[in-house]
Amino acid sequence: MEAKTKKRSLLGGEKSYDGKRSKQDDWKLVHKKYGDGIAWFRGAMIGKGSFGSVFLANLKKPKSKYSYYPPIMAVKSAEVSASGSIQKEKEVMDNIRGCPNVIKCFGDEITNGEDGQMVYNLLLEYGSGGTLADLIKKSGKSLPEVDVRRYTRSILRGLTHIHKKGYVHCDLKPENILLVANSRDGFTAKIGDLGLAKRAKQSKKNKLGPYWRGTPMYLSPETVINGVQEPPSDVWAVGCIVFEMLTGKPLWFSEKDLTVDEILSRISDDENELPCVSSSISTDGRSFLKGCLSRKVMCRLRSNMLLNHPFVKGLLDDNVNEVDKSQKEVFDINNITSSLAFSHDDDDDDDDDGELWSSSFTDGSSYDGLSSWSEGDVNAIKSEESRRFHQVQKYPITLTVSKGV
Repeated sequence: MEAKTKKRSLLGGEKSYDGKRSKQDDWKLVHKKYGDGIAWFRGAMIGKGSFGSVFLANLKKPKSKYSYYPPIMAVKSAEVSASGSIQKEKEVMDNIRGCPNVIKCFGDEITNGEDGQMVYNLLLEYGSGGTLADLIKKSGKSLPEVDVRRYTRSILRGLTHIHKKGYVHCDLKPENILLVANSRDGFTAKIGDLGLAKRAKQSKKNKLGPYWRGTPMYLSPETVINGVQEPPSDVWAVGCIVFEMLTGKPLWFSEKDLTVDEILSRISDDENELPCVSSSISTDGRSFLKGCLSRKVMCRLRSNMLLNHPFVKGLLDDNVNEVDKSQKEVFDINNITSSLAFSHDDDDDDDDDGELWSSSFTDGSSYDGLSSWSEGDVNAIKSEESRRFHQVQKYPITLTVSKGV
């Protein structure tokens, strides 16, 4: 018996060793296929999708003061012949760069595998905290509302920037929100994966019937019914993400697995009531969801309006400029420019409209449904905005400039 036990132990040990060796062999094959960059080593694979694969990348000389790259990056890779989606993402990221709430792009590079295969690589900011989807899944329930508010504000800042640059993300979902470590409160939520982004008002060409990009669970009614994807569609997706953070479940969650057609049917059916919101969610939280998840596009609030909602206002660093002007953003080393690409348009994202929001949405009223938002509510907001704007215009502004300035 002792001999048999020893034999089983030896066999078990050999199997364990074979497993490790197999894993190493797999890694060698991947490394052989993709290769390293000029300044970085390719690390472990951390993600995979239809576009290609995502790897960790470590600098060969991380302490070099001449390096334009951070010590650790995420690298999206695909064979050059199949890298159209990643190259499109690079183009979009070049056009919207400058926002601290969108994942940074550090450039691109072609590497060669040992067999001569050419690989396109997109060098991106690394989210060490994983994705928002990972966090929700790990918690197994709703996230603390204070965290939801903070993540939501960050997402809205990034989305407002994207919209101001003339783009629609088209695929906002928890899997595409990355958590990047910061020095203040742990992690900052940043928008990533812009491979499906499109220009706003971009017409569909040669498309028969409704056409949409993205993930069915997060599509808006107008997208499913008419194939329309414009900034309001992204706002609907934000509502879906916030709902998921607050409840731990997707907006269209069902105990039984739903097919894509069943999900699309629920989204497009006007008679289908949106899920009820738990009374444990704050009044501000329910009000915020109401402003995002209106089936009527004209009643849905814009991302910059939502930034002034009490649900995301009044957080700790509201009066702190999150872009450190003394810290230069890392640019594509192939296209380095002497000027910083920070957008001045972002300065007005947090205009102090809190008074308007407070009077409109914190009246203590409560409701369970999300579909009771009316055109009158939105018209009242726009009317009040217009009144305040014209009221300000009545007063002349005089500027005094000192001599010699």
